Amino acid sequence: MSTTPTLTETPAALRPRRRLLRGLPWLVVRQHRTALACVLGIAVLGTLWIVYQRYEMVQLLDARGWPEKEVRYAADDSRGYSHVHSLLNALPLVLAVFVGAPLIAGDRESGTAQLVTTQSVTRRQWLTAKLGFAYALALVCGLMLSAAFTWWWKPHRSLFFTKWVEGPIFDNTGPVLPALLLFMTAAGITIGVLLRRLVPAMAVALGFTAVSAYVWDEIRIRLGSTQMFTYPKDSDLPARFDEAYEVDRWVGNAQGELFGWGTCAEATEKAQNACIKEHGIINDVIEYLDYDQMAAMQWTAAGLLLAGTALLTGFVLWRVSRRPL
Repeated sequence: MSTTPTLTETPAALRPRRRLLRGLPWLVVRQHRTALACVLGIAVLGTLWIVYQRYEMVQLLDARGWPEKEVRYAADDSRGYSHVHSLLNALPLVLAVFVGAPLIAGDRESGTAQLVTTQSVTRRQWLTAKLGFAYALALVCGLMLSAAFTWWWKPHRSLFFTKWVEGPIFDNTGPVLPALLLFMTAAGITIGVLLRRLVPAMAVALGFTAVSAYVWDEIRIRLGSTQMFTYPKDSDLPARFDEAYEVDRWVGNAQGELFGWGTCAEATEKAQNACIKEHGIINDVIEYLDYDQMAAMQWTAAGLLLAGTALLTGFVLWRVSRRPL
């Protein structure tokens, strides 16, 4: 039987290779392949580092007999945790400055946007492909790192000094990190669309990231409903408050009047006792957030961030569709 190829057969070496992506999505990925490789590389290495840190901690705890035995171990005092914390804090900045800001501004400045949209591709198709690339990258990185960090922290949260409502924990576990990365990416894109120049857009995105981090610290604590608890002065809080986050503290009298914590901070013990007797202070009072509120607060935070992402995306689509490239 002859094995000579016929005229209608194409040698395998000459057949075009099948690509996972084609057309405009392939062009966008190829255009931003350096940013894609760097950001994905950071996320993958960060995830592997978290997995390693958890494994190392579990081995140490098992050797010491935890949780049957009480162990003095602070997970967030380790060098590994500080590296993870620095990485997770830096990722929103990286996405805003090096992915979001150049996404549209870079194409406008170089003329790529005008070239692409004259090659049988509409402006909306080009913009959708660009946004899809950036948001997919942010979402994948956020889900990967958040899942790994939550897996590390949640079963061992009693060993972390950092409280659950504080940024290093709250912003990097559950749904918050993916939503935060999406929002910061959208913010960077919006800044790039408004400024239309690459370097100024990246500089402004850097400043926006710093300011938004400060504002977010103020918002986060207000996402939950605080509660009050009164207990005898100078006594210990019940064990159920070990995971509660203390927002504020006062002293109070039998009539329910509250005074600032330092009301009777006098120079001598005799003066302190006289002040306490004068005001009738018999109780300590704390305002706190209970750990049980964490899930609801995180989903509320994620909802706010996703709503912000949707608003910024809508503005970008409107702006680019009505302004010359």
